[in-house]
Amino acid sequence: MNIRQGSLAIALLPTGSRSAMEIKFDVVVIGAGPAGSSVAILLASAGWSVALVEKQSFPRRKVCGECIAASNLPLLSALGVGTEFERRAGPALRRVAFMRGPHTAVTELPPANGSGFLWGRALGRETLDTLLTQKARAVGVQVFQPWSLNSACGRPGAWRCELKAVGSNARATLCASIAIDAHGSWEVLPASREEGGRIHGATDLLAFKANFAGASLDDGLLPVLSFNGGYGGMVVADTRVTTLACCVRRDRLEALRHRVPGLSAGEAVEAMLVQECTGVRRTLSTASRLGPWVAAGPLRPGIRIHNDDGFFRVGNAAGEAHPIIGEGMSMALQSAWLLCAELLGAKREKRIHTAGDAAWQHMARRRYARQWHQEFGPRMHLASLFAHASMRAPTADALLMLLKAWPSLLSLGARWGGKTRCAVDAATIASLSALRDAYEG
Repeated sequence: MNIRQGSLAIALLPTGSRSAMEIKFDVVVIGAGPAGSSVAILLASAGWSVALVEKQSFPRRKVCGECIAASNLPLLSALGVGTEFERRAGPALRRVAFMRGPHTAVTELPPANGSGFLWGRALGRETLDTLLTQKARAVGVQVFQPWSLNSACGRPGAWRCELKAVGSNARATLCASIAIDAHGSWEVLPASREEGGRIHGATDLLAFKANFAGASLDDGLLPVLSFNGGYGGMVVADTRVTTLACCVRRDRLEALRHRVPGLSAGEAVEAMLVQECTGVRRTLSTASRLGPWVAAGPLRPGIRIHNDDGFFRVGNAAGEAHPIIGEGMSMALQSAWLLCAELLGAKREKRIHTAGDAAWQHMARRRYARQWHQEFGPRMHLASLFAHASMRAPTADALLMLLKAWPSLLSLGARWGGKTRCAVDAATIASLSALRDAYEG
């Protein structure tokens, strides 16, 4: 069944019916964040029939970073959302700061290598995710939103996904040769939900984010926050909104809430940051918060791409780094492109037929995983080292002294963290763009 037939089938699906319509696709993508939507756009633009499943309605607030390194801007441009990104995103990020207590170390961020895009910028997920899903629809992706995935069974070459519409009894069954897991933080596939009931631990990291109007953060400055029991950051994003986000250990959060029992968890975190971090206090002294704090967790840093259950994985489903280095968006977008280069690059004239071959998919997963580890493994190790050093007083104080003496180490860390180099080279970007042009022609 082609894309237009699939769209018609969904339109005719009775909203009060419990019977499921069965629709066939080449690939089903679970999760419409930046990673999932990018995969869907690239594959659909090359002629594949693609279903994209997302349980949340957009736009929606999300506890997630908004910084997009300059190394990703050629990818957004090639996806067809570059012009809107340039129009809406916050100011160019040219400086980075490390803030702890009353102290601040500041240095220049290095420009990105060779793409014409020198500096990163910030764009709220409410805006970015909506832009990408709109583009996915425009290139023929069948977007199931808001629909939840009840089950995913089968094997490579013969997947069967059972969906239910959120807020109604409408159901659909999607059959596909390839299944791609692109769920974000704090989400799991149905088969993993029974395994998710872990006991809460004192060292669990819980994530918080709030937006502020009228804040006094300098344009182009990207502060990293260090405090006992956590870390965070601030940035000016679209519409001049300042975002404050952080991760706090569960035991530190419980102590904060015990000290100020009348406040919500987010408000207790905000009060602590204002009291303990001079940079936050100055930034928020002129600000008013836009809506409540949003929270999620616990954070689950680690590599999951090795799961051998037949799914391809991108974004946080493949591996999640501590967000202190702000590379989550890079790993989402770049892993999507690396996977699509693998799926579309070999034997292009037979790619859809080959994709249904379980043995070929197994080898493709191995090749993709090898490249993923090569590109993102070092970033994850750096993020873990920096995160743990920043939230423990002895190491954080030593780190602050080091950075105040040699602030250029922050710039070097940005290079090590992938801010200046894209894992997807210009030739690959051009190759996938050529597939789109050939299909549209």
